[in-house]
Amino acid sequence: MQKLKKLWSYFSLYEKIWFISIIALSFVFAFIFPEEDIGGVNGKLIMALYLIDIFTNILCELLISKQSKWNFAVSLLVELCEIAICIVCMYRFATMATTLFFWIPCDIISFIAWNRHPDEEKRSVTKVRSLKGWQEVVVIAAIFVWTVGIGYLLTKIDPEYGILAENPVLENVVCYLDACCSAVGIANGIFILLRYKEQWIAWYVSAILEAVMNILAGQYVLLVLKAGYLTNTTYGYIKWTKYIRRHNEE
Repeated sequence: MQKLKKLWSYFSLYEKIWFISIIALSFVFAFIFPEEDIGGVNGKLIMALYLIDIFTNILCELLISKQSKWNFAVSLLVELCEIAICIVCMYRFATMATTLFFWIPCDIISFIAWNRHPDEEKRSVTKVRSLKGWQEVVVIAAIFVWTVGIGYLLTKIDPEYGILAENPVLENVVCYLDACCSAVGIANGIFILLRYKEQWIAWYVSAILEAVMNILAGQYVLLVLKAGYLTNTTYGYIKWTKYIRRHNEE
């Protein structure tokens, strides 16, 4: 009980309200927009995966905004849940591969890296910093090349069933969106590993791309998560920027 009280007091009033609001909205959307069965998998099970994904994702987002290394432990649960969703829905194969081969190892390495750079005044907080201009140009160019190349390869995959299997044109559009989202996700993971505040900008782009794909796939309950991303990303970007500015002045 004491640990729960300590955990509850760790978050600010705004963070508590934001967290509870997203959870409540996700359950409302789950009742309004129930998921249909896909490939013999019960729609209620799929919806349960969506809700777990939302819960773990927003908890992870909060911990990142607080510069806590423990976000990576929660992130591992997020990755496993999102892999399961991709397999069940038979779509977003680029995201699934990126999650499996990049995000899971990256989370483990990032936890170790963040553990080595605690703030001198507050040990539970990790030091963060900013990118340089030329680094941003290189990242944008790499994302473009990845999107075109991987997007084209994904269009060659033709699953027998899936959430978009009945609409080939839409399926191809999502292939390129998914490729771009996976590229931005990789950039995001590297930024988080190296403690750059530009990871929040990558979160913005990822959230918008994922929201578009969720709408095209009819996964309306996951739009609650994207709304949570956009609000908390703003919150996290402001917090990290203030921290960096304050420490640069010092």
